[in-house]
Amino acid sequence: MKALARTSRSRVRRLPRRAAYDRETAYAVLDASFVCHVAFAVDGQPFLTPTSYWREGTHVYWHGSSASRMIRHLAAGAPCALAVTHVDGLVLARSGFHHSLNYRSLVLFGVATAVTDPAEKRARLDAFVERIAPGRIAALRPPTPQELRATTVLRMPIEEGSVKIRTGPPIDDEADYALPVWAGVVPIIMKTDQPEPDRHPGGTVAVPPGARGFRHLGLA
Repeated sequence: MKALARTSRSRVRRLPRRAAYDRETAYAVLDASFVCHVAFAVDGQPFLTPTSYWREGTHVYWHGSSASRMIRHLAAGAPCALAVTHVDGLVLARSGFHHSLNYRSLVLFGVATAVTDPAEKRARLDAFVERIAPGRIAALRPPTPQELRATTVLRMPIEEGSVKIRTGPPIDDEADYALPVWAGVVPIIMKTDQPEPDRHPGGTVAVPPGARGFRHLGLA
């Protein structure tokens, strides 16, 4: 499997030993989250938009209102950058200088295009719902033509970018290891809780299995 392309804009320069460019690692970071940040510029003004996303094969997808500035600008062919970050732990060292975070991060560069074929667009939106809760599409009403017209799906090939990961304990100056200061890592774990039913009148429906846990994302 071809690695992510490395150029002057995507090569990790600071602590390059933490970098990875293989697709297996990149896909693992993408597949472990729901939210990314998309950066783009309009007339020299930079913008950064958080949005939900999903990956299918060698492409990353996101969607939004067809009237959205981000959606319209990117669908017209403007370049963008997409970032995903997981914070896995607080790294507490023996000096403030060496405090850090354990993390997994990914930055991709590219140009997104709109999915215009109606059948494919519907399939991609269904895939997004299935990404959130596997098996849920079968229980839902189909989207209306107006809902589909109001929504744009963007697709960007996963071609250029980099992953950066930090794991492990703090790295202190050698002389500081003798200090009577506690040091270590405080893990941060994302997890789901018990489902909270919608209280709107309309009857009671049993909680489906797809809403009871998201173990396909590694969440408890």
